[in-house]
Amino acid sequence: MPSPQQARAQASAITSGKAVPEAEASPTSRLRELFDGPRLSPGQRRIAQYLIENITEAAFLSITDLADRVGVSQPSVTRFAAAVGFSGYPALRERLQSIALGTLAGGPAAAEENRSNELQAAVDAEIQNLENLRRDLADPARVIRIGRELSRSAPLTVLGLRISVSLAEYFAYAARRIHPDVRLVTRGGSVAYDALLQSREAGGTWVLAFGMPRHAQETLNAVRVARGAGLRVALVTDLALGPLADEADVTFTTGTGSRLVFDSYAAPGLMAAALLQAMTDADPERTQARLEEYEQIAEQHHFFLKD
Repeated sequence: MPSPQQARAQASAITSGKAVPEAEASPTSRLRELFDGPRLSPGQRRIAQYLIENITEAAFLSITDLADRVGVSQPSVTRFAAAVGFSGYPALRERLQSIALGTLAGGPAAAEENRSNELQAAVDAEIQNLENLRRDLADPARVIRIGRELSRSAPLTVLGLRISVSLAEYFAYAARRIHPDVRLVTRGGSVAYDALLQSREAGGTWVLAFGMPRHAQETLNAVRVARGAGLRVALVTDLALGPLADEADVTFTTGTGSRLVFDSYAAPGLMAAALLQAMTDADPERTQARLEEYEQIAEQHHFFLKD
């Protein structure tokens, strides 16, 4: 009888295909489509990030107010509008307003809710993050492709420093069940550099990095070392724009819960699970063989309590 993990591996394989009609792209995804293509300056990235994080309010600001909120000059806003393909700020604002009005008009996040306390508000925010992720995954082709690449990389390095350690540890723990050589890096500086260089020398081709707020300088340094060594980097983070995303070969952007003193990571955790699923699908025979072997060892050594 297959274990729960084996059964799920068999039953929940990701299928590629077109996005279903009802799955309209989330507002953040639509904004990323506007802003991700051009090579933006640091100041322009600040404007883009402010718009992504505050779309329902920022779309109705004058150029003066937007410049003041972001801390840039009015000409900088005008240059930003041109950089992302608009004739000027009025044309950009018109597009932003259409996205903002769509956000306000539909979905449970747009409705006025009676929130009895801050804990419920934090849960509501995470539900919205998951809804946005659901829309982003309507067409799973990119997840399938990167899952295949991660599966083929031997060794596969998983990087997570400071607050991102927990996500990296979760991914690496699960990935070791289905991949023969997973190397976890949770210390920065020269320790991370040594591990990344050794991974490349051993034949590794990819690093999966997690970069959650507050974004660590040592994570950026490690990603640059990985790229310099010839490794490709897949990044799971909360910012579509910025130094980390600029250095990555592919970025999966998911919202984090920020309503409490410490952030929560429902959407990044699910994104990690989706990539794990894509890895299992990439080599089903290896997945099955490794899961069967693990179950035999677990049974022999009584790893788990009997339910």
